[in-house]
Amino acid sequence: MSALIDPEDLVHETELVWLEDIEPLDYVRQSLDRLPSRRRKPPYHRDGRMVGYAVIGPDARASAASGTFRRRVFWLLPHDRDQQPDGLYATGAPSEAVDPRTLAPKVAGYKTERSEGGPASEAMLELGRTLPKA
Repeated sequence: MSALIDPEDLVHETELVWLEDIEPLDYVRQSLDRLPSRRRKPPYHRDGRMVGYAVIGPDARASAASGTFRRRVFWLLPHDRDQQPDGLYATGAPSEAVDPRTLAPKVAGYKTERSEGGPASEAMLELGRTLPKA
């Protein structure tokens, strides 16, 4: 599970909408954004591109202060592995990244060997620890 997403924030999710094929992506970044609607495609104001977003049900309440809803947005930056395979994240992944194959409505997802850029290290194998293979 992503350490940055509280499962309580996902209880109203009904669907994940992918804007592109996630099969070739080793990871996506996820964040909880304050958005003006439950269902519509959210505006995107980061560098890079939005890859997908969550839809929430009618039982989700808007913030009394702002009138916005907390929804997940999935995104990638220009220096992420899909655009620069030998770059900064040739191995490892950003803290907010998860393997998109581990995501579902109400499920935060988690890192896998694939999202981390390869097989477990020898030290981890000696300890008997590996990340799940998605």
